[in-house]
Amino acid sequence: MGLITGLLTLPLAPVRGVAWIGEQVAEEADRQLDPDARVRRELAQLEMRHELGYLSDEEFARLEEEIIDGE
Repeated sequence: MGLITGLLTLPLAPVRGVAWIGEQVAEEADRQLDPDARVRRELAQLEMRHELGYLSDEEFARLEEEIIDGE
């Protein structure tokens, strides 16, 4: 955003702030209401660690099973 645009839209800053807060609240509500979100997040982190070589195939399979069974 350029200086002129920033100055001209300065009166709208509170509106943009409220809109941003509303988006954050909506996203958090979606995360809390989605029971599978935690499992998907943990599985994604586990897969990333496996792909980066931090986990062997056996460790990955064991931890994946623990996450899914702990659901």
